[in-house]
Amino acid sequence: GGSILTLSYLGAVRAIPNYNVMGVAKAELEACVRYLALDLGARNIRVNALSAAPARTLASAAIRDFHAMAHEVEQRSPLRRAMRPEEAGRMAVALLSELASGVTGQTVYVDMGYNVVG
Repeated sequence: GGSILTLSYLGAVRAIPNYNVMGVAKAELEACVRYLALDLGARNIRVNALSAAPARTLASAAIRDFHAMAHEVEQRSPLRRAMRPEEAGRMAVALLSELASGVTGQTVYVDMGYNVVG
């Protein structure tokens, strides 16, 4: 048994300006999560994806229009705030642990609820 976790983004299921080929890649990745969950489930291996909101990090400074994207999430998400990187980290730990022993083939959003309104 075990658990596999990958990182995705809302651009996998919605067209996001300037995300282009990455959106296609993330959509493919999320499809792979579902198929791998089906194929590996018999060996008790869980496969999931975590789709997080934009997080203000050193790496995000290089993304064009990052600040506008993050600001929109903060303004429109139901929780009306930025995601803290540790929130995505805690969800990753949970998905990889026995806390999520019955969860596989899923994309879990940690985006302050933005995916339901964005």
